[in-house]
Amino acid sequence: MLVRDAVALIAGSLEALGPMIWADLGCGDGTFTIALADVLAPRSVIHAIDRNRSALTRIPSHRHDVRIHTHLGDFIEPWPFGSVDGILMANSLHYVANQEAFVRSSESQMTSPRRILIVEYDTDKANPWVPYPVSRSRLAELFSGYSFRSLGSRPSRYHRAPLYAELMESAPVVPRSLETHRSHR
Repeated sequence: MLVRDAVALIAGSLEALGPMIWADLGCGDGTFTIALADVLAPRSVIHAIDRNRSALTRIPSHRHDVRIHTHLGDFIEPWPFGSVDGILMANSLHYVANQEAFVRSSESQMTSPRRILIVEYDTDKANPWVPYPVSRSRLAELFSGYSFRSLGSRPSRYHRAPLYAELMESAPVVPRSLETHRSHR
């Protein structure tokens, strides 16, 4: 996929939210990392992590006033950076065997409200390239309690299931001290 195609798939999702810190988990050669930089506000930061050292070298350190830090490693392990405002997983969640545990673990490393941008194949049929598929209905199960915004879809270049993009957002967490204060009014 070309960067302009990736931008078209996720555009309209994050521009108005101001500078943020994001993680691209399983970033590969950075096609969606660069697309994310194109849609984030200036002065944002992206942490791109992948196990492929060669692929990481193709990712620029900045794009459109967005800084990009690359990290060599497995995104299933604890991340080598602090908390983030959002995560992007473009064709990477389907490599996670225990998706429920991974999602819950990831949530603990995110600020509130949590934003998760997923690009996946809309299929429930596993194959060697998509061992743990994440159809739209599966995504709804994994992220129950989140609000969903469909960003787009496009045919797969492999003529299998179409690709889709969804932005999920959790409700902001109200600190306990504010909850107590509000209940005494």
